[in-house]
Amino acid sequence: MTHTRPGIEQHPDLLELRDDYERATATNRGQATEAMGLVTGTYLAASPWIVGFNGLSSITVSTLIAGIAYALFMGGVGRGFDRTHSKAWAAAIIALWVIISPWCVAGDVSTTRTITNNVIVGVIGLIVALAAASMRPGSRLDRNQGVAKNQTGGWSGSQQTGGPAR
Repeated sequence: MTHTRPGIEQHPDLLELRDDYERATATNRGQATEAMGLVTGTYLAASPWIVGFNGLSSITVSTLIAGIAYALFMGGVGRGFDRTHSKAWAAAIIALWVIISPWCVAGDVSTTRTITNNVIVGVIGLIVALAAASMRPGSRLDRNQGVAKNQTGGWSGSQQTGGPAR
């Protein structure tokens, strides 16, 4: 007789953690962060043509690839956040690259427009990516929302009050 054991995917703690992450990303903050990430990545990819430094081919290609990658990474943050949390950190690294790329890319690409655009968009992208990476269950905001829910329906235990269970 063979006994089949359920996989780790069905472990109750893992299922509860996934539900917590889904609640964290279903908030207005989570959805706004994902939308801002998509807009930032899309603008970054199109910025060589918008700002006018598309004639500098190496920085144009770098900015285009970085913008597409950033948008793809940030686009998956809102769904299945427990599996895509590291994508937000990858997007932060891309944003850092965008900031320093005018000085690192070969050729004469460090024009005022290129530097200004990449530094501003890179800083915005870094802030948005760090905001996405900071979304997790158990954050201060999530705990405060949980306490408010428990106050309307009665206290459920000592974790909110610090005292004995009632």
